This record gives sequence, structure tokens and C-alpha cells, in this order.
Amino acid sequence: MRYRLTKQPLEWIDRQHKLRFSFEGKTFEAFEGDVISSALWANNVRMLGRSFKYHRPRGLLSLANHDVNVMLQSDNDTHIRGDVRAVQEGESYYATNTQGGLKQDRFKWLGKLSAMMPVGFYYKAFHSPRFLFPLWETIIRRAAGIGKINTDWKRRFTPKWYEHADVLVVGAGPSGIQAAQNAAEQGMKVILADENKHIGGSLDYQWVNDTDAAVIRQPLKQQVLDHPLITVKTETVVGGYYADNWIPLSGPEGIAKLRVKAVIVASGLLEQPAVFHNNDLPGVMLMSAAQRLVARYAIKPGNKAVVLVANEEGYRGVMDMYKVGIEIQAVVDLEPAEAHSEWVALLNEKGITVYSEYTVNEACGKDSLDAVVIGPIDQPGIDTTRIDCDLLLMSVGWSPAAHLLYQAGGKLGYDKTLNQFVPGTLPAGIYACGRVNGVFKLTEQLKDGERAAQQCAAFIRGDNASYDEGAFRDELSHSSGWPIVAHPDGKNFVDFDEDLQLDDLLNAAKEGFDNIELLKRFSTVGMGPSQGKHANMNAIRILAKTLGQDIDQTGSTTARPFYHPVRLDDLAGTRFRVHRVSAMHQQHIKHQAVFMDAGTWQRPEFYGDKARRETMIREEVQAVREGLGLIDVSTLGKIEVMGPDAACLLDTMYTMRMTNIKHGMTRYALMVDESGVIIDDGIVGKISDSHYYLTATTSHADITYRMLSRAIAEWGLDVRLSNRTGQQAAVNLAGPYSRELLAPLVDIDISDEAFPYLGIREANVQGIPARLMRVGFVGELGFEIHVPYNQGESLWQLLMEKGKQYGIRPFGVEAQRRLRMEKGHIIVGQDTDGLTTPYEAGMPWAVHLKKTFFVGRQTLAIMKDNTDRVLVGFQLAADGASTEVLESHLVIDNGEIRGRVTSVGYSPSCQRVIGMIMLDKQLADIGTPLCIRTTSGDMVKAEQVSMPFYDPDGLRQKPQLDKDAA
Repeated sequence: MRYRLTKQPLEWIDRQHKLRFSFEGKTFEAFEGDVISSALWANNVRMLGRSFKYHRPRGLLSLANHDVNVMLQSDNDTHIRGDVRAVQEGESYYATNTQGGLKQDRFKWLGKLSAMMPVGFYYKAFHSPRFLFPLWETIIRRAAGIGKINTDWKRRFTPKWYEHADVLVVGAGPSGIQAAQNAAEQGMKVILADENKHIGGSLDYQWVNDTDAAVIRQPLKQQVLDHPLITVKTETVVGGYYADNWIPLSGPEGIAKLRVKAVIVASGLLEQPAVFHNNDLPGVMLMSAAQRLVARYAIKPGNKAVVLVANEEGYRGVMDMYKVGIEIQAVVDLEPAEAHSEWVALLNEKGITVYSEYTVNEACGKDSLDAVVIGPIDQPGIDTTRIDCDLLLMSVGWSPAAHLLYQAGGKLGYDKTLNQFVPGTLPAGIYACGRVNGVFKLTEQLKDGERAAQQCAAFIRGDNASYDEGAFRDELSHSSGWPIVAHPDGKNFVDFDEDLQLDDLLNAAKEGFDNIELLKRFSTVGMGPSQGKHANMNAIRILAKTLGQDIDQTGSTTARPFYHPVRLDDLAGTRFRVHRVSAMHQQHIKHQAVFMDAGTWQRPEFYGDKARRETMIREEVQAVREGLGLIDVSTLGKIEVMGPDAACLLDTMYTMRMTNIKHGMTRYALMVDESGVIIDDGIVGKISDSHYYLTATTSHADITYRMLSRAIAEWGLDVRLSNRTGQQAAVNLAGPYSRELLAPLVDIDISDEAFPYLGIREANVQGIPARLMRVGFVGELGFEIHVPYNQGESLWQLLMEKGKQYGIRPFGVEAQRRLRMEKGHIIVGQDTDGLTTPYEAGMPWAVHLKKTFFVGRQTLAIMKDNTDRVLVGFQLAADGASTEVLESHLVIDNGEIRGRVTSVGYSPSCQRVIGMIMLDKQLADIGTPLCIRTTSGDMVKAEQVSMPFYDPDGLRQKPQLDKDAA
């Protein structure tokens, strides 16, 4: 680590812990706390990457995630940003945008063809002939630096969570820290977020040698770290602003979804590069990057430096570099000598030459900088001077990190004094302070932070106090209005991400892309991974000058979330889903349930050993068919419909006639939309002429309730609804012994004569008030029992205890699906899709067109004899493997897709694999063989059969069934 300096007062590294890593196959040492870029620079590695388009050598530019010159790949990750990713012990890193390695990149000659690849050439060169475009696309993508994904890498789980506060302060520099402290002192709960590892911001690297900063630094930091109302979040990016102060905070542990009352933006500035020939050579970097190298990582940026300046920050940086022993060969100032006369005099005293009103025309070198050529700013290329150096530092201007202000709806205007965009009109509750607000002096930044906090507190209290948001702005320019030099050989880069040169933008404007948004899209300036952080300001200047208008007339591009790119696994997070459990949930756990998601509910898929899933399911099916089973159906929608117009409402919302249901009976209920597509089904039971009780599928419970409520309002019906889904627990007791078990437990007669199939009754089950329905979804004698939620667990325990003598067994959703499939009953959303009508589902009997009106009637009347597909049953050969055919596998006939498997599984009752297929009507004929393509690509033969597969006459649900025969 030959460029490592002696210990610096504010360094971030831990010299007691050394790390070893490799880059491009060579091993290096670093200290804990180093980022990859700093560690390589300390080891005198200057070429750290290659550019996107021309594969040019690239080194450090911002060291702040404002560019992607250092984009790396490791064994376990891709698109690593070397400027901000900490070195990991034993990791191996490689540059992403190369073919054959960084040094021997096979595409490094592409820069020689730059004249043949002007802006927009992709659109023009490869558009015709169209049939060749896929070939060109493959070649371009291979050359474009896309990282390689290792599908065997470790899975990374990151959580998401909610947070709330009164105020979010974005940026922990001087003004942000002061704003957070003052807000907390006024009793507000504050979150202070900063993307860096430590708070302090520019205070710790640009003001590192300032005596005034030294006095306030530690007390200023400590006050926010110690304050009980302030939560400090470091290494946390405020990714974007969404409506109503809803803000994602992306940190090491994942993403927090934050809601606050007000936001103070103290995000600071982004240093902008100058534009000149070869300004991308390794060794050419921003002054702020060099200051970060020194202050944070104790690394000497170079040995001999030329510094290009246009502001006092540049001169301050010259002194920082001089202090650590860098030979300052020259300072090149874009401004007149009188603009920085005190600094010029100070440097002259130290023997440093200052060239006022000069610029850098070009940087010289092959793979890294070895000299610069300077000349008078008003005579480009004339009276030039060559200066040998290995470091060129640029401090020519700034752009505000104002993305959050734009996203919140703020308007920024160009301040011609500062040569910088500054906030103009901001929405209520959004405030800016510090350098993003055009405040540069340290003492004024602290005052501006205090002003923002007071203004924020007044807003939260509801005061209408007036504040001058520009009171502390500087009166001197800190940015050059034109830090750009043309060169006949080009290679003067505006956007380092996209390899966009000055001529590219000039030509785009000449071709008619003379709006800043159009220029962005055609040239792709600002569309790379850095999102224009280092490129947009110069692009705006170039367009404005080309059009002969000012910066405000030219405008700026839209800032979209996220501010920095965010990992996809952070966005996905760990599973973040609110789920509901039934009253019997603890009983399911007791019986070793394996749970599955059913909408928002957790339901048992099956019970028992996970490793023996299929065996467990088959045993559950067999228990229901031969003895007794119990399933929790509490997740079904349960709705009371009451009032004089209750029957009318149900008659218009369901396809079957509901007005003629007999008292104490139920009827299957099918619901379709206006286009005749099935959207839900269930059961409607008649309690009295003005009182009905209906069920809906688990996933449509709330939707059905909303649709009924809307219909009542639209049609002016006298109906009251009560959604009892969460109030009622329910079970289905099914099997040949179900009546035998239940009869002695209830206080009503449940014989077939007193309680026929599809009946509904009120009863008490050993003192538990219940509503009983005789249903046949699983195809066995059964009773659905609905009880108050707080009695659900007691009911389950009672039935399980009393059912031991009959071998009762709990069964889960998968067994229920097999049982209903054997009976040919559909599941809405599985056997149907977004286009399925009752006729296609084989349910014409459920559509009563004799009714004068119901939702979807007109469409169904037209479609009655006009369907192209139909749901059919199929079975595989008796020795067919149950795992070969899965749901959504396709039926193929003569190379064409002719159908889709909607349900499939092994039937213990039929002793073979059975299922349903939504099939083209032309092929729907019992006995016709079908070919199903499996995941492996193999074709499996299936035979069409009639449904139901099991007990077609429904004898199993009749009381005279002999138990022994069962």
C-alpha cells in the first residue's frame, strides 16, 4: 500500500485489521474500512475499469457513487460499485465491462471507431434490415458490460419495515446536523439519514483543515448522536419521495418505509467534471474525490498534480493536497485573477504558479495520466503549455442533489450569481438548507439549518410564520458557467457512464432533439447507472448555448426514484405479507399442519411429515372416503343478507334463481361479471323471506361483499349486509360416519327426512350456537358447521375427541382439492381464468336465462351456443407417474396448443392420475386421446373421460349408504 499516508485525524480505516483481496487475479492488502476503489488506489492500481461504449481505461472520478467508472463483479455479486463497497476479506473482484480481462480487453480498440459510432447510431445502423437486429442486439449486449449472474450464489434475505417520525432530515452534513438538532429541541421526533458510513459530510473532508470547523465538529456531531429524539441512520440512502411524505430508506438491513410530517433536505451538492480532451483518463479526478481519499482513507491521490479550479473550494483543496506532500505543478483557474486574489497570493507565496483565465485543453497518456496541456481560455489550442503530472484535479462547479425536491413537486430556478440551480417554490412541509439551497459558508450553513428547522416546526404546529429561504445564500459564484473546451479530436466526455462526448450532444441538438427531455432520450445522457449526477448540468449548459437561451429557459430533466440504484433483493425484501389465521390455528399446529397461503389466510395444506407429502394427502383423502374427516373452512366468505329486497338482490347478482329457494334450503350460487366471465361461486341459504345467508370463496369474500354493497346503492334496494367472515369459524365434517358422530351432539333432528341434502338449520352443538348446512363439495355425506369465532377451537376439539371412535382425521386444502376434483367440482380461479364462462366450465345448468335480468345475462344469452372451448375430464394410464403432468401444462395437437391442464392429481378412489383440461371444443370428445407436454418436454398421453370421476349418481351422500360398504 505504497500510497498510504500517515494517520489522518478523521480517517475511516482501522489500521489494526488488514484484509486480503484480489483484483483481476492479483492479490492486494487493504485496511478494514477501505472501499474497493480506495484499496486499489493505495496499491498504485490506476486503471480500475473500462467505459461502457468505447472500453476506454477509467480510474477514480468522484469516489462517491456519482459515477460508475469502477463497476465490478465478484464470485457472489455483480454490478458492485467499487467507490462505496467495502472490501471483504478473501473476495475476488473483476471489472465488468471487459472481454478477456481489464488489461487485455478484446474490445479496447472500439474507441478508434468512435467516428463511426456517433450519438444515436444504434437507432440508425441496426434498424434495417430488421431480420438482422437480433444478431446485432446479441453482439451489442455482449460488449456492453452486463454483469454475469451466478445462479449458485448465496441467497440474501433483507427485511422491510415501517417507521414513523415527525421530521426526516436528509443529509448529515453541517446544515443537516444543525437542522436535526434544532427540530429535536422543539420536541419533534427526528430521523437523520445519510448515505455515508459516518455523519459529518463535507465538514469532514472539505473543511478538514479549517480551524473554525475544528472547533464545532465534535460537539455538533455529538449533540445529535446523544439526543433521545433523534435517530441517526448512516449508510442509508433516501431513495425517493412519494405522495404524502412517504419515503423509502434503503440501508444495510433493507428498506424502511417511512412516513413523516415534514422533510428537510440537506443533501448537499454533486461536484461536476470539466469537459476537455481525454478528461476520462485514470488520474483525472474531482477535487472532492481526492479530498475523500486523503481524509477518509489516508491515501495520497498522486505525486505531481495540476489543479483546474473555478471556485474557492478548489483553492481550499489545493492547500489540502499541498499539506499531504503532493507537488502542485500548477493551478489553472478558469476565472480572472481578481476573482480569487487572496488565494492566488497565498499560493504564490508557496511557490505555486497560478494560471488565471486558463483552461486544460487536454490530458495526455495512454492508460493513465502523465501530462496535461493548458492554454488561455479565450484561445483554445493557442499558446499551449504542457505540464508533466500524474494527477489532475478538477474543481469547477456543482450541481444540487435536489432529486427529492423535484420529486416532491418543488420548482428550482437557476441563480446566475451562483451559477447553480437553487430551490424556488417548494411544497408545504418540504424544506431545503445548506449547499443544496445555495449556502456555502460554514457559519451560514449552520444558520440555514436552524432556519429550516424553525420553519418545519412552525408548519407542523400550524403556524403561518414567514421565512426568507434564501437569506443565507452566498453572493459569489462557486461554479463556472462554461467549464467546457472543444477539441478537434473529441474524446471530451460529458457523460462518463455512457461515453457521451461534447459533439454527441451538439449533433443531437442539431438533429432536432432540442428539448432537454428529448436530448436525454436520444443521446441517453443521464440515463446510465449514475442517473446524470455528474453529467446533467453540463448537458443543460451545452443545449442552452446551442439554442442561444438561458439555463432557466432550457430547464432540467425529471428526477425519478431511486436516487442511487437499489438491489432487487432489497426491493423484494423478505416476505412482507399480512396474514390471517382461523380460530383453530393452534389446533392445526398441534396436529402438525403444513401451512399454505390462501389469499390473506394461512390454511393447512396437509398434516404430518413434510417429507411424505403425497402419502399424507392420499391418506387424508382415504379417511374422508372411508371414515371421517374434518377440515377448517373458516376462510370462506360468510355474509348475512337481510331486508325486504334481499331475494331481489341475490336474484340479480347470481345466475341461478334465488327467489324460489325453499325455507331451510340452500342453492349453489354462481356469480359472473357483465361479460359473462365467472368471478365467484358459493352457497345461498334461505333463513326466512327477508333473511339469507351466503358463502363466497376465500379469495373473493371481500370482493363479493363490496359488489353486493355497490349493487344495493346503485339499484336503491332495501337490503342490509353483514360481513361475518371474520366473526364466524366454520368446519366441514365429512365422511360416511359424519351423521353418526354429529347426531348425539346437536339438539335437532338431523335425519335425512328432517335435514335433507342442501338443507340449512340452526342448532346447538353441545351448547355452542351453530348454523348447519348439508353440502357435498367433497362428495361425501357431510355437514358444514358455522359457529361464533370464539367457539371455533372448542368445536374442533369436541369433534376430534368424539370422532376418535370413527378414526376421524383432519384433512387439508390439498386433500379437499383432490376430493372435489373426483366429483368434477371446479375451483374458481384455478379451473377458470379471466375469460371463462359457465358454458365453457361445463355448467350450463347454473345459468337461468328465463330470469328477466341478472348481471351478465345478456352476454351469456349471446354466448350460449358460441363457445370455442370447454372444461373436460382426463385420466392417465393406471401406471402413469403422478408427478409428470402438472397444472398449466399444455395440450399439443399437430404442433399447436389446444388446451391447458387446470387441475391434476392422483386419485386414491380411482387409483390413477385424473384432472381437468380447458380444451378446444373441436377436440372435446370422451375417449379421444390427448397429448400433454410436460416440463421436461416429453409428451404424455391422456384419455378424455366423463365427469364426475367418482360416484356419478351421488349415492355417497344418501343416508341409506351401508357403512360397511363404504
